[in-house]
Amino acid sequence: MEQIFVLAEHRKGELRDITLEVLTLAHRIGREKSLEVVGVLLGQNVQEHARKLKGACHEILVMEDPQLSDYNADAYLEALAALIRQRRPRLCLMGHTAMGMDLAPALATRLQLPFVSDCLSLAFAGDRLAARRQIYGGKIDVQLTLKPSQNYLASIRPGSYDAFDGPQMSARTSAVDPPDWSLSRGRRFVEYIEAVLEDVDIAAADILVSIGRGIGKPENIPLVEAFARRLGATLSCSRPVADEGWLPKSRQVGTSGKTVRPKIYLALGISGAYQHQAGMKNAQTIIAVNTDPRAPIFNVAHYGIVADIFQVLPVLEAKFN
Repeated sequence: MEQIFVLAEHRKGELRDITLEVLTLAHRIGREKSLEVVGVLLGQNVQEHARKLKGACHEILVMEDPQLSDYNADAYLEALAALIRQRRPRLCLMGHTAMGMDLAPALATRLQLPFVSDCLSLAFAGDRLAARRQIYGGKIDVQLTLKPSQNYLASIRPGSYDAFDGPQMSARTSAVDPPDWSLSRGRRFVEYIEAVLEDVDIAAADILVSIGRGIGKPENIPLVEAFARRLGATLSCSRPVADEGWLPKSRQVGTSGKTVRPKIYLALGISGAYQHQAGMKNAQTIIAVNTDPRAPIFNVAHYGIVADIFQVLPVLEAKFN
């Protein structure tokens, strides 16, 4: 049976969420095209990661070597290229993360594979891979069909899919030997340097109360912040609020901020430009409050209220409580 490869991404001993998100897409395509889903796990002492992936794959290919203990573009390129040459998967998927953006183009060039990046969705149109992605900073969605090929490579935008929660499987695990490292160019991993978080990670929040230009002035923010706290929510914002310095950039939702997927997204005074929508439109429930009935945010909202946010806040608080 033909296969789909999903590259497992891990960092500092933790399996990253993007891996389970990509597995959701892989299984969707696999069911449609009768393809096995194969997790590719590169690293050193990664048995715990393999255990976590066991219920989400048909097979797990585990390659362990000191060269792979931390992500290294040269080593990952050699290892993954060797596995693809050996197995010839119909499709190879990875996250459009810092790692994926570094690795995927080099891998496509090395193996001469048709490649599409930062995809929102993928499917096969007959025997050709079709992808939906955004251009012009998220203003336009485009549907692309790649040239005919036996093998394809694609990277998936984080937050485009829920983490895999399908029927639990029992993957067979296959240990594979590392390639000849003599072809590596000599880059080596030195250390991880974490970006300094200014306060909170909005991408991890289940409930977000997000404010836009409609907040009026920074003096009004404590009122909304208190509302969010009583709701058990995290405060976030659109770009104008961050640009004004009213909230730190770490709180910004959108293409130039963070992509979020909370259970509830409450947009207060946000017009909803396409850049903002790209960062939050996959929230499970979107509630928008804006004085402009033609605000674009209402195009993606599940519930919309045309009113002044400060008149609505007390009513919302009563309803939520």
